Amino acid sequence: MSNVINFLVRMGQDAQLRHASSHEVELALASEQIDPELRAAILAKDQRKIERLLEQGPHCCLLFPEKEDEDDDGEEGPSRDGEEISTYSVFRNLASVA
Repeated sequence: MSNVINFLVRMGQDAQLRHASSHEVELALASEQIDPELRAAILAKDQRKIERLLEQGPHCCLLFPEKEDEDDDGEEGPSRDGEEISTYSVFRNLASVA
């Protein structure tokens, strides 16, 4: 799997390779030890098939800023230093909303 990841990273960093014709990409792939099915998916620019073959999916992260108190009059409230929110509880809450 690292061979295909290295190739995709190289393709992302190399503008000539990224915008190369299918034939040029095929020539570049020929020198790599990449599974033929993955080669075909790369040449077809089939992102979903590449993700499936690598057993990876899209990753999504949502960040929400904390709301400020509307009646904030400049006074500081109690400290929230000891308060922690676990990633699991945030994900669970987001999943239950969706």
